Amino acid sequence: MVRYFLWILPCLFALSGVGQKANYKQAERFLNLESLVGSTSVLPNVLKGTDKFWYKYETKDGIRYYFVDPKAGLNRELFNRKELAGEISRVTHKPVNYKDIKLSGFSLEEKGKVLQFTSEGVRFKYDLRTNALERVISDTTKKNPKTPVKPAKTIKYDGKLSPDSNYTVYAKNHNLYLFSLKDSVETQLTTDGRTGYSYAPKTADSTKKVIPDITWFGDSRFFYAEREDKRKMEELYLVNTLGTGRPTLQKYKFAMPGDEHVQQNELHVFDISIKKEVKLDVEKWKDQKLSVYSVGRPAKRLYFTRKKRTCDEMELCRVIPETGEVKVLINEVCEPYFNDQLFKFHVLKDGEEILWWSERTGHGHWYRYDGEGNLKNVVTSGGWTSGKIVRIDTTGQTIYFEAYGQDKEGVSPYYARLNKVRFDGKGGVKILTPEQATHKTNFLFGGKYFVDNYSRADLEPRSVIRNTDGKVVVELASPDLSRLYETGWRMPEPFSVKAADGSTDLFGYMWKPADFDSTKTYPIISYVYPGPQTEGVPLEFSVSTGFNNAALAQVGFIVVTFGHRGGSPLRDRWYHTYGYGNLRDYPLADDKYGIEQLADRYPFIDKSRVGIFGHSGGGFMSTAAICTYPDFYTAAVSSAGNHDNNIYNIWWGETHHGVKEARATKPVTKKKAKAPEDVKDSTKSTIENVKFEKPNIPTNIELAKNLKGHLLLVAGDADNNVHPANTFRMADALIKAGKNFDMLILPGQNHGYRGVSLDFFKRKIWFHFAKHLLGDYSTDQFTEIDEYMRLGSN
Repeated sequence: MVRYFLWILPCLFALSGVGQKANYKQAERFLNLESLVGSTSVLPNVLKGTDKFWYKYETKDGIRYYFVDPKAGLNRELFNRKELAGEISRVTHKPVNYKDIKLSGFSLEEKGKVLQFTSEGVRFKYDLRTNALERVISDTTKKNPKTPVKPAKTIKYDGKLSPDSNYTVYAKNHNLYLFSLKDSVETQLTTDGRTGYSYAPKTADSTKKVIPDITWFGDSRFFYAEREDKRKMEELYLVNTLGTGRPTLQKYKFAMPGDEHVQQNELHVFDISIKKEVKLDVEKWKDQKLSVYSVGRPAKRLYFTRKKRTCDEMELCRVIPETGEVKVLINEVCEPYFNDQLFKFHVLKDGEEILWWSERTGHGHWYRYDGEGNLKNVVTSGGWTSGKIVRIDTTGQTIYFEAYGQDKEGVSPYYARLNKVRFDGKGGVKILTPEQATHKTNFLFGGKYFVDNYSRADLEPRSVIRNTDGKVVVELASPDLSRLYETGWRMPEPFSVKAADGSTDLFGYMWKPADFDSTKTYPIISYVYPGPQTEGVPLEFSVSTGFNNAALAQVGFIVVTFGHRGGSPLRDRWYHTYGYGNLRDYPLADDKYGIEQLADRYPFIDKSRVGIFGHSGGGFMSTAAICTYPDFYTAAVSSAGNHDNNIYNIWWGETHHGVKEARATKPVTKKKAKAPEDVKDSTKSTIENVKFEKPNIPTNIELAKNLKGHLLLVAGDADNNVHPANTFRMADALIKAGKNFDMLILPGQNHGYRGVSLDFFKRKIWFHFAKHLLGDYSTDQFTEIDEYMRLGSN
């Protein structure tokens, strides 16, 4: 009966015009192509005190080493590889492959004319003027080496040493202790340390002296410590199923949206002159998020940001250790939430000025404040987004920063390009890397030049050196992709579509089979990730985007990925917050409408056979999509999906769906203080009266009854990020709704799959879509699948 069923299905598909045979052999060829690529970027190894550097670069011809002098416009191979290999072999008596010479310990001597390095345990020097190579004879190999000088006697101490070397601080029994190296006196500074509320590092043995996570101020009078309190947080559990013997239980603290008890962050400052803690008024909002920053090495000034649990208000504060004063410098409200991916601030000139990133105008930009928190001027502005600062030139009063979307409408806004602007904003912004690509820059010593590695999903990587005006002064090595192209691999093709509102531009890429035939029709598969902290769209060159979209296309599909409203934080605030309060449904209409546009645009796309897949948020989205539009999506693969965001982490749910603040119905009764120092600020009672409503975030479980197509649920049973309970609850809902589906549990796998389990999962994606989009149910094919799986596991 089974054999008859497997035989009749291909016939039915053939009659309906489907029945295409899956090309697993071609997909296998695309599975591990990274080894054919070699280097795609230049990592400069700067020679101390200069802007000169060396780097190594690998192509199919092996590894080559280069020397670069930007001022001279020089990029040359360091040596003749064959001659060097021969010399190393002569000295060491070992065989050396000239295409894979191992070098280390580079240094520049004799005013930049002689390069020294080590290979096979032997030190060599190489004259850059004459190309002469000779062995360096160390003192230990000379006939009459000098008598070694006895090292000075060092003082043995435990803990973190003060800058003046008079004190050390260590943790013991979860508390902090101060030890004077001058008179060997130990002073216990804290007494409230406990398990789960400790001053010791997380993995430290509390009964022994351990180095705590503290930071000294440069004057050696003060130090500060950060501490977190998770004692009241609830736990999650996983069962370790692999290994021998009984499976074991793994417990960990995990806060979920709306939880009453969440992690508490604390900041403690200690004054060595009085050997006591300085009381700080740090807490302002209940369950606030605290992030601590120090300025200078050693620290000269101390700052922190505190953000409300509702994620829509934040303050920058400065701590004055001498008095314990906490001064609010900047207060900002940003509804519905702050852009965690791009927000940053920089303190300049030891606290005289502050650069602050804000989306107050709808686009992220930089603002300059004085040291007391007064706005001096807008640094950048416009209908585009300023990103992270790469370099700050305080002498030249210039910042170098990444920016997105500075071009006209209709051009992808996702590529990071380097810009420069004056602190005062005068003179405007200048784009230093004009190519439409993702630029990763690295400034060289002195700041006159920078290495620019740039690429795009459909653009081969290129590496150059530019000066601070953006002019290319040196061309560096480039990859050789000829072997990659010989396999049939091709760049994905860029496209743009409109969102479901008919006006918002969405950008993405398309992968086709190597044997693509425009006269045929192909199923289309959408690789998705909903954000809002990122999107699944590749921003730079990659052979295997996603779970290798190029390999999946070879099975016989058109594979696409594109953004949607509520996705990337690199665009404006309206775009990336579009899904706020609707954490399940916001990306779905855009994905469906985008696929429909592509099918109308390209006759080779069959919109009656649509697949969708993704991991984590993408797994959540793919299940939501096939259950929301059951007559549009035919098949879905949903991996590690957070199908119930009410049991996912607090950051994701409360930031992007929202949490409401409410007052307790009964005021908290304050106990009478025993001593003046115990008196709390009057705002404390207000904080304690605050409660947070548990949000009711829509779940995929509610959609289970709608399923018509073919769904594969996947999860790792050791996933401590998206707990496998998310997948089990989805499966339970489908069973109760009487729906047929497939499920795969990967033993021992965490949120990111690894090794043979990852390869197994990739092939399961192929097989699932081949069956349900191509109609490839042939019994012969199952034999081939078994063989591919066996080969893959080896």
